Amino acid sequence: MWSWLGPGSFLRRMFYPRRTIWPTRDGWWSLLVVIGLGVAAINTGNNLLYLLDSLLFGLIVVSGVLSEMVMRGLSLASIEPEEIHAGQPAPFGAGVTNRKRWLTSYSITVETLSPHARPRVLYLPRVGAGTERLVTWEETLATRGRHRLSGIRIATRFPFGLFLKAERPALTADVVVFPAVHPISAELLRQLGAVGQAPARRRGAGSDLYNLRGYRSGDDPRLIHWRSSAKTQTLTVREMEAETTEDTRLILLGVGTPGPALEAALSEAASLATHLIRGGAGVELIGPGFFVRLGRGRPHLHRMLTALALYDPGAPGPSAGEGEAGEPGRVRSLRQIRVRLG
Repeated sequence: MWSWLGPGSFLRRMFYPRRTIWPTRDGWWSLLVVIGLGVAAINTGNNLLYLLDSLLFGLIVVSGVLSEMVMRGLSLASIEPEEIHAGQPAPFGAGVTNRKRWLTSYSITVETLSPHARPRVLYLPRVGAGTERLVTWEETLATRGRHRLSGIRIATRFPFGLFLKAERPALTADVVVFPAVHPISAELLRQLGAVGQAPARRRGAGSDLYNLRGYRSGDDPRLIHWRSSAKTQTLTVREMEAETTEDTRLILLGVGTPGPALEAALSEAASLATHLIRGGAGVELIGPGFFVRLGRGRPHLHRMLTALALYDPGAPGPSAGEGEAGEPGRVRSLRQIRVRLG
């Protein structure tokens, strides 16, 4: 008997689940009807009222048992975007996995619990045994910096819609929201000013012609220049010019004060860094209290955007001149673009 009623037993897990349960609108009406029929049956002694009250109460019990069977074995896994920019929709997702071996879960909802926005409810008609379903939605975070994502929970109103049974909120996490990034035109990039040595032309895997030379063993036949070969009666191949971009130093001037002007300046710096990195250039970032040394590629862009996202004009930190001292390779001439904070 204790194995059926003791802690961790089947009956205790079935009727005392560690989940939140509350009646829906129809559930409140059903409870009032059950209470009213019970009072009437006791006062009148009418067996038909006892029968109807027992039937309705049995439906409530069956609803609780079936909803518990649906919720049992379900788990959530969050899917977060690699980059989130302020004021721009970002895709989020969650995977709902049914770990039960035989039973299918029906009528599942995934609910986002945001204190600042209207909660989203994503509906799954069924999640088969041993399968996973993916739900996605978009969320816009208005400001840059570190944010705590709203919790997510799974719930069900199965089978009669009388009660809502929900898991405890989960999947709360901290994310860094980058400044907004906007397209940068080549004309605007030139207007911002460029100082430094222009890159030298060199051979490489590019799209522009660098030189014509005689064919050598091992050359790619696709590079043969047939018109020149026909004129000289010897095979001539094209040498291509390597893609050249100028390494750039982004310098943030001033400290700035919290407000739209500061956010616009940080957004401009983030847009420039994104434009240059995607173009293949190396970028170095200098600002009040932080320094990101010269680098290339997506991981380096992520580091710069993180520094811009977490910039706080009121936080103490070393000045830009202190950050430059002792850094190797800083004497080389780089193109400089200055952005004033506010």
